[in-house]
Amino acid sequence: MKIIFMGTPLFAVFALEAIHQSDHEIVGVVTGADKPAGRGKQLRQSEVKKFAVKNELNLLQPLNLKDEFFLNELRGLKADVFVVVAFRMLPKVVWNIPPLGTFNLHASLLPNYRGAAPINWAIIHNEKNTGVTTFFIDDKIDTGALLLKEEVSIEENETAGSLHDKLAPLGAKLILKTLDRIVVNQTFVPQQLLGDEKEAPKLTKENTKIAWEKPLSYIDGLIRGLNPFPTAWIEIQNGEEQLKMKIFEATPLIEKHSQKIGAIEIEDKKIKISHPEGFLIIEELQLPNKKRMNASALLNGFEFKKGSKVL
Repeated sequence: MKIIFMGTPLFAVFALEAIHQSDHEIVGVVTGADKPAGRGKQLRQSEVKKFAVKNELNLLQPLNLKDEFFLNELRGLKADVFVVVAFRMLPKVVWNIPPLGTFNLHASLLPNYRGAAPINWAIIHNEKNTGVTTFFIDDKIDTGALLLKEEVSIEENETAGSLHDKLAPLGAKLILKTLDRIVVNQTFVPQQLLGDEKEAPKLTKENTKIAWEKPLSYIDGLIRGLNPFPTAWIEIQNGEEQLKMKIFEATPLIEKHSQKIGAIEIEDKKIKISHPEGFLIIEELQLPNKKRMNASALLNGFEFKKGSKVL
C-alpha cells in the first residue's frame, strides 16, 4: 500500500519508523516548516523531518495546507491512504484525497480526551488507564469513525514522559494493524459522542499553574501530568522577590497542621508547602536562572526567607 505520512514530534517518529520497516511504501512525508527556536533563533527541524531526511524519504513542508501547488503534489503521489500522527488539523481538501481515506492515531481511548494534550490530561485527572486509538479523520476534531484501540494501565507514579514512552511504540503497532484492517476493508464504528466525555484542551500558562485550593490528589496529578513539559508551576513570595517556581516532582502528605495555607518551610533539607489537607513536599524543581535540580541540592545555595509563601 502507498502511504503519505503526516506528523511532527518524536511520538510520530515511532509510527513513521514502523511503517518504513514494513512492506508498505511511504511515497511522501509531510511535516511542519522549520521554526526558529532558542536564544539564537536558529531554525529547528521537527523530529519527523530528521527521520525523513536520514532515511531519504520524500519530504514536503508546506506553509499552507490549502496551497494548490502542495495539493497537486499530494495528488500526484497517488497514495492509497494518509496516516496522521500529532500533526495540524487537516482541511477536507487534504484528508479527502486518498481513496482509502485518512486516519489519525490519537493518544487516548476515544471518545474521551479528544484534543491537543490527551497524555497530560489523563494523568492530571488520575485516570487508571488510557491507550491509543486510530480513527478516520472528518471535519471535526477527533470525532471520526473508530478503527482500533489498545489500552494500557497508568501506574501510580506515572508522568507524562513515562506514559508517552509507553504509548508511542504501542501506537506504532496499532497503526500497522489498522493498515491491515483497511486493506481487507473491514467495517468501522462511528463514534458515539454522548456530550459528557472528558476533554484534553491545549496546555496554557493558566491551566498549568497550580491552584492551591485544589485537592492534593489533583495537584499531584497535575505535577506528574506536566512532567517533563511544560511543567506545573507556582508563584512564590520570597522576601521582597516574587519568583516563578517550576515543580517537576513532589509528594503529597495528608496531615493535620496549624500552618498558614501556602506557607513554605524548610525541614530536614526538605521544602514543604502547607495545604488545607496537609503538605506538598517539593522534591525536584527549577527557579528562574537556575537549572532543574532536586530540593536538597537547591538548598545548598539558595535561601527561602522567613515568611516565604505561595502567592
